[in-house]
Amino acid sequence: MQQSSSAITMDDSLDALGDIHRRNLLVSLLESTTHEETTVGLDEIKQDTTNSLIQMKHVHFPKLAAYGIIEWDKETDNVSKGPAFDEIKPLLELLGANEDELPDDWLATDNW
Repeated sequence: MQQSSSAITMDDSLDALGDIHRRNLLVSLLESTTHEETTVGLDEIKQDTTNSLIQMKHVHFPKLAAYGIIEWDKETDNVSKGPAFDEIKPLLELLGANEDELPDDWLATDNW
């Protein structure tokens, strides 16, 4: 099966999901009702350290934006679903549907 050049690969998807902060953000976007309405601001992310906030802005947001999974407004630090979000959506839904089988720390729901 040939993929379009804009499609993210399975490796890209797993890389995007490879950090708990990115998983929390993506699940939060998944649970939103519409593509246009949902934005999450950096100030809405409850983190335990300033270092975590710095990582969101300098590591996690850029990585997800590079894959096209999120759109990131660098001026406001708001993120929304990107054009490739629907490509990772089935994997997020699969994880959510099987969360009882996953390690307890697959998501940190108290961070949001």
